[in-house]
Amino acid sequence: MEDHLKATRKVAVEDVYIPVKRKKSLEPKKIEAIAESMIDEGQKTPIQVRQDENRLVLVEGLHRLEACRALGEDMIKAIFVQARRF
Repeated sequence: MEDHLKATRKVAVEDVYIPVKRKKSLEPKKIEAIAESMIDEGQKTPIQVRQDENRLVLVEGLHRLEACRALGEDMIKAIFVQARRF
């Protein structure tokens, strides 16, 4: 993988598309726990996204993304990856 794809960048929370099948796996208690951790320690682990035509698609980090959204954060740390489509 190319080095520029591994770098952590901040992306807008609202710009990250969540595939429908991923939304079904949301656990509200997990979101709450991650949000509390983020308040105390910040975001430790970036989410993973891939560029798909004109949007960013979430690959990994659904609960982190939703925790940021719950906290009213506009931006989230992300790593760009190349993921195969299912």
